[in-house]
Amino acid sequence: MKRLSALLLATTLVGGGIAFAVDDPAEMLPNPVQEKRAEAIGAHLRCLVCQNESIEDSSAPLARDLRKVVREQVASGKSDQQIMDWMTERYGEFIRLAPQFSWSTALLWLMPALALVAGLVIAWRATRRRVVTPAPLTDEERARLDALSGRE
Repeated sequence: MKRLSALLLATTLVGGGIAFAVDDPAEMLPNPVQEKRAEAIGAHLRCLVCQNESIEDSSAPLARDLRKVVREQVASGKSDQQIMDWMTERYGEFIRLAPQFSWSTALLWLMPALALVAGLVIAWRATRRRVVTPAPLTDEERARLDALSGRE
């Protein structure tokens, strides 16, 4: 029974952060279709405080403000693209959890491939060791070796 209670407590504590971080039900739009749109847009926007969470997942005050702005724009009839463009214009490409590919973000998108190629080159060079055969002993070296080993 104690194990079950502990499991339920752990599930509640860990799983409590899984739901969207809308702190106040009044924050939600009354129209369920618009609310779903706002959640979908917010899921693609980065919380500028947390940086690796969407504004929908974050409970930071700035994320709450950004959720409010998104919901206001959805309610005013703006399209998803207009809202994303407005956010990007105001906060820069960093606001997007997945920035669009452009010349300014090319290194960001290409870095995993470049790292993989660099790793493969390093691994190939490490396994491509040349077998170096030692030069044969000179007569003087052979005589010294025989003297040291006691085989004169």
